[in-house]
Amino acid sequence: MTSVRRARRQVRESRALGIPLTPKAVKYFEKRPYPPGEHGRGRRRTESDYAVRLREKQRLRAQYGLREKQLVRTFGEAKRESGLTGEALVELLEMRLDSLVLRAGFARSIYQARQAVVHRHVLVDGKLVDRPSYRVTPGQIIQIKPTSQVLTPFQVAAAGAHRDVLPPLPEYLDVTLERLRAELVRRPKRAEVPVTVDVQLVVEYYSR
Repeated sequence: MTSVRRARRQVRESRALGIPLTPKAVKYFEKRPYPPGEHGRGRRRTESDYAVRLREKQRLRAQYGLREKQLVRTFGEAKRESGLTGEALVELLEMRLDSLVLRAGFARSIYQARQAVVHRHVLVDGKLVDRPSYRVTPGQIIQIKPTSQVLTPFQVAAAGAHRDVLPPLPEYLDVTLERLRAELVRRPKRAEVPVTVDVQLVVEYYSR
């Protein structure tokens, strides 16, 4: 029952934010892409600048499945980097362990990816890491641990079953799917990261 409620919440959130957040939400989103509620279809009011920026920030947060404090903390890191803050923000989020588990095709959604990490199925350079927020650095190897690879969800992943619902494999990852092994070969570039967001609006939201 909990999973059903979670799926319904994700569908409603997808419609509210204007983007499908999970593969399961895609068909519902395509059928009813307007916001939820009795008047969702007819909503045409002009939004304030604040509302537009808030929604964009919420879009980014939802696509990575983050709490507000986590996003604020990463934004602070991005501000300290050289270059554009918005681009650095997305690049840092993309180097989270749960994000890369998803991009590699070891899970179907960011929620499944986080669960795999928290349930201690993921190794980084041969060592168990159970923190989804762990920052992977270029050259590190991510792998589903051997004793977990025999589990059905990972057997399904190794067969490539998730690739039909995920974006194309980004060039910053070198993946051997049948071995459930991936290497972050370099830092991601914002233009390559498959998230839907106007990063400048997110920067403006936090800089207000």
